[in-house]
Amino acid sequence: MHSQLIVNFMNKNKQLQTIGVIGLGIMGGMMAEALCAAGYTVVGYDPVAAARARLKKAGGRALASATAVAATADVVITSLAKASVLADVVKKIATAKRDKKREPLVVIETSTLTLADKEHAQLALAFAGAQTLDCPISGTAVRMKEGAWTIFASGPQATFKRVKPVLDVFTKNVKFVGAYGNGTKMKFIANHLVAIYNVAVGESMTFARKMKLDPQQVWDLFSSSPVLGNGVFKLRGKLMVKQQYLPATMKVEVWQKDMQVIGDMAKSIDCPLPLFNTCAPLYTTAMAQGLSQHDTASVCEVLGRMAGLKGL
Repeated sequence: MHSQLIVNFMNKNKQLQTIGVIGLGIMGGMMAEALCAAGYTVVGYDPVAAARARLKKAGGRALASATAVAATADVVITSLAKASVLADVVKKIATAKRDKKREPLVVIETSTLTLADKEHAQLALAFAGAQTLDCPISGTAVRMKEGAWTIFASGPQATFKRVKPVLDVFTKNVKFVGAYGNGTKMKFIANHLVAIYNVAVGESMTFARKMKLDPQQVWDLFSSSPVLGNGVFKLRGKLMVKQQYLPATMKVEVWQKDMQVIGDMAKSIDCPLPLFNTCAPLYTTAMAQGLSQHDTASVCEVLGRMAGLKGL
């Protein structure tokens, strides 16, 4: 249980006492709450008042800006939705006044953005004297509660070792994957597979409904299969069975950004992705059908409508 994982950290002697989180949305907010529960002093910033209130309720302290967080914390985790926001946050972190006797600030960048965005952030932060790790996360907030995230950590290995106890709060699956940027590349592979798996599960569920099978029975049988079952089938397939896609574990609108990033990367290295490219229009259609705020599992509704089934 993930709760036991957190408890295991509460009595450990932590070298890094104050952790900052910038971006307190679904993922960042969950990380901040886990760090509070693990006994760390947590400070954070988000422009949304409700997000700051959630941090306070969890036992953390909301500060007035990203600059204030960087000035206060030993380590800063960034969890941001857009490249423009990361660029702005990096500028603010760079202006933070820190005691020169303190160890250099470590920034753990967890957002899913382009490799160029990550590299620009690293260069700007290095110029300001900070150390940066590229650590994208594979998994949703729900999976974090189960201790099932995978974190692809990349960058200087000494810096990684310094902050690994912080990352271990979130999951047992913290993998060091080498040079800075490899984490983002690994996340591209993970999301590429998820994009395809999600559509494949939706297609299978639609096929089952057209054959008058009970979707719940299909899920019960195949989600537990050691060959056919996987995390996508278990999580998204259950939503498809119920045809309930709110609240979203990953919004279609946000996923569109991730799809674009993967597609752009593939084009830049002349790598064909025929299966991925076949799936992409289904997510775009979900947007057009008013499902932008729904879970990506709602592609099952797109497929169902194509098959003439009654939908939402």
